[in-house]
Amino acid sequence: MIRAHDGVVTTYAELDRRSLQIAHFLDRLGLRVGDHVAVLMDNRPEYLEVLWGCMRAGIYVTPVNWHLTEGEAAYVVNDCGARVLFTSDTVGDLASRVATQCAARGQQLATLIVGGGNEPFLDYATTLDAESSQPRDDEREGFYFFYSSGTTGLPKGIEPNHSFPPFGTGLGIDHAVNLGFGFDESTTYLCPAPMYHAAPAAWTMGAIRNGGTAVLMERFDARECLRAIETYRVTHVQFVPTMFVRMLKLPDEERLAFDLSSLKLVVHAAAPCPVDVKLRIIEWFGPVVVEYYAGSEQAGMTMIASDEWLTHQGSVGRPVSGALHILDEEGNELAPGEIGVVYFEGGGTFRYYKDDEKTARAFNARGWSTLGDLGYVDDEGYLYLADRRTDLILTGGVNVYPREIEEALVMHPAVADVAVIGVPDEDLGERVKAVVQLAAGVEETPELRAALAAHARERLAGFKCPREWEFMDQLPRTEAGKMLRRRLRDA
Repeated sequence: MIRAHDGVVTTYAELDRRSLQIAHFLDRLGLRVGDHVAVLMDNRPEYLEVLWGCMRAGIYVTPVNWHLTEGEAAYVVNDCGARVLFTSDTVGDLASRVATQCAARGQQLATLIVGGGNEPFLDYATTLDAESSQPRDDEREGFYFFYSSGTTGLPKGIEPNHSFPPFGTGLGIDHAVNLGFGFDESTTYLCPAPMYHAAPAAWTMGAIRNGGTAVLMERFDARECLRAIETYRVTHVQFVPTMFVRMLKLPDEERLAFDLSSLKLVVHAAAPCPVDVKLRIIEWFGPVVVEYYAGSEQAGMTMIASDEWLTHQGSVGRPVSGALHILDEEGNELAPGEIGVVYFEGGGTFRYYKDDEKTARAFNARGWSTLGDLGYVDDEGYLYLADRRTDLILTGGVNVYPREIEEALVMHPAVADVAVIGVPDEDLGERVKAVVQLAAGVEETPELRAALAAHARERLAGFKCPREWEFMDQLPRTEAGKMLRRRLRDA
């Protein structure tokens, strides 16, 4: 494992030693197979040490998003029943407040902090250095216990279907990245995204478990990401579309200055990618771009490679796990080209932790499951996403999909980011509102509003064009690229 910004290396031997010490520490605290640990930490090598320690101890490990509010983060740590919280000094203030809230609810929570700290924290290095690094008997595979990103409410735990096989068996994702994406001992995988999200954590661990090298960025920066690819001869990397946009908006003299020829696979997922953006990315990176559509629920998955996508622009591919169905609100199957709710059949089962009602809503009477997305399939069975069902805008009796409007606006040079929501309207029911984060150095003026409106009219039907504009310094988007529209609506 390599720390991208300074090249500091953690060897396999060092990772093995520290993970054993973590496992022994959890043993000493009385944790057993199937117990829970939470990690509230920024990207750093210790994050992977904790994941490895939990995996070999048969522990459910819950990464916690440090961009959540204090109440949201405390809810996750308390809800999963964590016995231990690992954190770092960078987010220590939030972790301290989370621990206080959990203690007030009667939760017994040991807390370790990387970088030193005072009560209630134990120092990570000092505490673990005192533990044994001798092999343990009968080690079992732990598992990730992810929570949803909370785009439509409080995060919900996704309870895995896991049997805790012997450690070394490997998880499904470890085998999938080997068989489906070519991860092996020659792989150098760059993780530019926060480890509290499912794919960055699981894919980074998968790279190491297949004998490769993981390069970990502290945080995403477009230029530094390109530098890391060149410096470490990265072969595999996973992005989200907002990262594509930020890289494409670099001045050409910067963007094209780096040697990216080592890339064998550029994967993207987590959020819809505008067609214009993806066309430019394939032109730049070459035909190494692969997109998939799935969720932490592991209910099903589609995938599409560059050559397929160029003849099915906008698609997220055909199923590689589960069968696709597009249903209307009454559960009837829709014909190709008709937009409805996307369901998977036979792709796997899941349940939301302590929430039977939400679990029931995710399945229909035939046992097919949905993540709540809207979309359609073409005559060849390729899936095209329209939007989240909860984000749909009904204006004047007509369905409007925010994604389409956002794609029309996001590459305007004055726009750094954009979200489209529906707001109440006495006449139309809802009207279309665009909330824009301007690019650095751009000021809001009447002329700019007029230019953005004209830009929209050139690309969209009149009823889809925003009737209202608002400008914000920073939009509430997760680092996995998901827009927290509920926060915009609440505001």
